[in-house]
Amino acid sequence: MPQLVCQTIDCANTITAPPSPITLKKAATSIFNTFHTYTSWQSAPSISRARPRSFDVDAESGFVPRRPLTLLSGKFSLWEEALVKAQDTLRLADDDAEDAILLRPAGDLWRSELASVSNITSPHLAMTDLVLQWPVLDVAEIDDLRSLQRAHKVLAWLVHFYAHSSNSDKSTVHIPISIAKPLVEVSLRLETAPVLTYADTVLWNWEFINPEGPMTMDNIRVENTFSGTDDERSFYLVSLEVELRAVEALDIINQFEMLSRSGAESAEIARCLERLRCVIDDVTTIVSSVRALCNPHVFYWQVRSWFEGVDAHPGPDDKDWVYEGVPKMKLLDFRNGPSGGQSSAMHALDVFLNIDHALREKRFPEPSAQNKRSDAGFMARMRQYMPGLHRQYLENLERLVPSARHFALSNEVVREQYNETVMAFKKMRDVHMRVASSYIIKISRGIPAIPSICPASAMLNAMASGAKPPGVGPARGTGGNEVVTLLKAGVDATRRAIV
Repeated sequence: MPQLVCQTIDCANTITAPPSPITLKKAATSIFNTFHTYTSWQSAPSISRARPRSFDVDAESGFVPRRPLTLLSGKFSLWEEALVKAQDTLRLADDDAEDAILLRPAGDLWRSELASVSNITSPHLAMTDLVLQWPVLDVAEIDDLRSLQRAHKVLAWLVHFYAHSSNSDKSTVHIPISIAKPLVEVSLRLETAPVLTYADTVLWNWEFINPEGPMTMDNIRVENTFSGTDDERSFYLVSLEVELRAVEALDIINQFEMLSRSGAESAEIARCLERLRCVIDDVTTIVSSVRALCNPHVFYWQVRSWFEGVDAHPGPDDKDWVYEGVPKMKLLDFRNGPSGGQSSAMHALDVFLNIDHALREKRFPEPSAQNKRSDAGFMARMRQYMPGLHRQYLENLERLVPSARHFALSNEVVREQYNETVMAFKKMRDVHMRVASSYIIKISRGIPAIPSICPASAMLNAMASGAKPPGVGPARGTGGNEVVTLLKAGVDATRRAIV
């Protein structure tokens, strides 16, 4: 399919810079429980005819910044340097491959640099290896949107590197104050969760191959990975390509809103829906392409565990996370790591087509008994993990733009195109469910033999020998949700939007 070409003009200076950060003491009681209770660093734009640009949604690149995020400089370069070192040094705690074992002393030293040395009990460290605790940097000096996004990305990656590389037998992972406190403060200002998100791994995790070239997929590469594999890079790039292809969908939604206000003929509205169906068909093709680019074994055993939040494996063996130096920890939401469910582009399609994930409306056919048992609030909760401005865009969309279903209910011409578009969206979710089955469900049930040339072979051999047994019970997402039940519910909710 043709590559999407975008202008390379930075629009970050069109966003009003945030004021000085809100103190944690005042804000801790109002954040991270629901996306309605966040304390805002920038008031929501007026609902009436607010431009997408007001919500950091670019006309040419959508929810993706038009240019890569710039590295943090000055004293904040300490975080950047630690992230570079982490990628070369750290491995998953339960990785017993030979190279991972050899790297453990270096990994312990990396963690000691971030944490108080008085808490270090690793047998791999000698007293001569111990270093002073990192400083707790004041993020009030970060005063523009793109730098705040960069800080969130770097700190969230550091947190997940720290948490999932720790081989301590303790039931609690203490995230050092040096990264925990600034991450929470930055998250307050961006109105997002203080954990690794889809934005950190996809929207903000790329750079140009040729900085002077266009914003096309063949001029973009992934910046950071946990595993260092091309499979992980491809996984992110497929998601990024979906986001860029969905830019046209956002434009169609905007045009639809203007047509509906101008009293346009039904044929014009139907043509908008036909264009949208073509976009969704392309997105389906892109989603399916991941199979040829990312090995399921590599993804499941070497990548996916880095994403997991606190509740990824509900039960007595699950480790709790404590963010040192952060008050009222119970209000913080660490449950989910990055997930496609956090894509604002997909949520915009849900809003526009009026997909009822929460089962609030009476529609035919009734959801199945299994779907009724699913987490009906999952999609709403995923908005907590989006950048605050993107969440505000969706809220504005819900209030301002009449859903396409509204017109389909009363107009036969619109109804036909609407139903075809909904079925295309359902097909996309069907494909996504099959991909998830290949990458999570089937792999979690066992460890089949694979050729030795596979880059995951060493890890798989270690796991086969007992380092990490195959999954028992339902396969779960990075937030602990049952994958099959959740995805089937999404497909079902989409199908039931048919008029």
